[in-house]
Amino acid sequence: MTAELADLMQSARSFLWIGFIVFLRVGGTMSVMPAFGEMMVPTRVKLGLSLAFTAIVMPGAQPFVNAPDTSLPVVVWLFAEIVIGVFLGLMLRLFVLCLQIAGTIAAQSTSLSQLFGGTTGEPQPAVGELLVLAGLAISVHFGLHVKVTEIFLGSYRVLPPGAFPDADLFRRWGLGGISHSFALGFSIASPFVIAGLIYNVALGAINRAMPQLMVTMIGAPAQTLGGLALLMIALPTGLVVWHDAFETFLAAPFEVAQ
Repeated sequence: MTAELADLMQSARSFLWIGFIVFLRVGGTMSVMPAFGEMMVPTRVKLGLSLAFTAIVMPGAQPFVNAPDTSLPVVVWLFAEIVIGVFLGLMLRLFVLCLQIAGTIAAQSTSLSQLFGGTTGEPQPAVGELLVLAGLAISVHFGLHVKVTEIFLGSYRVLPPGAFPDADLFRRWGLGGISHSFALGFSIASPFVIAGLIYNVALGAINRAMPQLMVTMIGAPAQTLGGLALLMIALPTGLVVWHDAFETFLAAPFEVAQ
């Protein structure tokens, strides 16, 4: 009876230790990742989601966590798990930044930047707010939670526990993600940039031909109306482009790091 109880206690300690290690990486990601880590999500909900993801990831991560190949002190490689988790979340967060960039450029190009929204806790134009909320809803609808679980499991192969992450690996991964985010954001907002350029050129030509006409007073309402109409037309296509890029990243999130 005593031996069985000792075995049970040993198994329980091992189970809790593995769960704690996995929770560090999962919790770091959940704190900053899109949808589940938004400021509008209560802390208790984030904690519950982190525990749920931990329970899902634990069976697949157990071979890597149970006997890590490390010479680092325990505190150091526990901290490394948090760093890895936060970095994974930031790589996903870059796709939200992409939508914010697109929304800001579109708002500035169509005189809609004075309309602000505040449900995400970050100051941004209403166009960016709309893009972010729509993008998050689409990603969750198409199984973001499943793909994030696959990323967690794959991360233990690329970034195994017991070793501090390579700085050069993070640098290449981060620079690639940031450059791709800015390029994608500008691509989504390009119709608004082109429309704004055409509007300003036309406004300058009219003002040159008819100096006595108050073209600004006439053009401002037309620009706002045209911006809203263009938003209605271009928003679905832009979200499709963004979702395709996001799905491509989720399917192979570690290719940039190779």
